[in-house]
Amino acid sequence: MKWDWSAVSDFMPRFWDGVLVTLQALALSVIVAFALGLVWAMAQRSPLKVVRWPVTAITEFVRNTPLLVQLFFLYYVLPEWNITFSALTTGVIGLGLHYSTYTAEVYRAGIDGVPVGQWEAATALNLPRSRTWLAVILPQAIRRVVPALGNYVVAMLKDSPLIATIGVLEMLGEARQFGSITFQMVEPLVVVGIAFIVIAYPASLLLRALERRLVR
Repeated sequence: MKWDWSAVSDFMPRFWDGVLVTLQALALSVIVAFALGLVWAMAQRSPLKVVRWPVTAITEFVRNTPLLVQLFFLYYVLPEWNITFSALTTGVIGLGLHYSTYTAEVYRAGIDGVPVGQWEAATALNLPRSRTWLAVILPQAIRRVVPALGNYVVAMLKDSPLIATIGVLEMLGEARQFGSITFQMVEPLVVVGIAFIVIAYPASLLLRALERRLVR
């Protein structure tokens, strides 16, 4: 098999479009996953069973079903109930919701790792519960779990090609479309594979450095 550099050259405009869509989807999904994960984690610590049990059931269900099935459900089933989103929005919701159940566990571990004395000190100072969370508990908990949260960013990047299955032209989607038109699949797929390595590996190194810094 002969490598065709002209195919690479022809694919590059599509590739950069795919990179922009991938990074956009990743950034928005990370925001959803981190914000919703914190909501899940705090709701699971609620003293009210009517709050705690449904949240636990939802997170367990989402965590134990495949992301691809969830994407298909959001994109193909919800419109039957007159709930329709664009392909990109569906991808962001799907990725964000799925990984929020994992970040919830990370937050939970961080919150549980805050010394009991911090809770007791906040109580002794008669701090409102909201201020106890925002000023005392969450700053300490989140600092402990930043490296773990970062690992999920890399995982979401590697799972982002799944949104191509619902029509989002991220990097893999662009490669597949280019290949279906030109019948040249090797070159675009190799370029996309290298791109994921170029993005993910430095991010992993950065997370390791951040972890070493935070544990000092």
